[in-house]
Amino acid sequence: QVQLVDSGGGSVQAGGSLRLSCAASGFTFSIYAMGWFRQRPEREREFVAAINSRGDNTVYAESVKGRFTISRDNALKMVYLQMNSLKAGDTAVYYCGARFSGSMYIAGAYDYWGQGTQVTVSS
Repeated sequence: QVQLVDSGGGSVQAGGSLRLSCAASGFTFSIYAMGWFRQRPEREREFVAAINSRGDNTVYAESVKGRFTISRDNALKMVYLQMNSLKAGDTAVYYCGARFSGSMYIAGAYDYWGQGTQVTVSS
């Protein structure tokens, strides 16, 4: 059974940090690219960051570049999102996704999703 379990969300003040985690099981994690998306109320899910299957190539949305870092551990089947210098505009539910092919920027290209974890940043 395929499963992605997101965790690590919470409430922080602006300028603070959080580290999100995503635990994968039930599929061959090491051959899937992974991504983080976020969704704010009444808005579509938007791309945040992605990492290739080997973990040696990453891309970021302009809004988080320089503040967020995506990483993965294929041995542990984990993907992480380190979020620093958080802003109120980063408040959203964050989802990790697994993608075998297709555009890393498009939510519809992802095959599997976690359940999401809420991040709330107060100003």
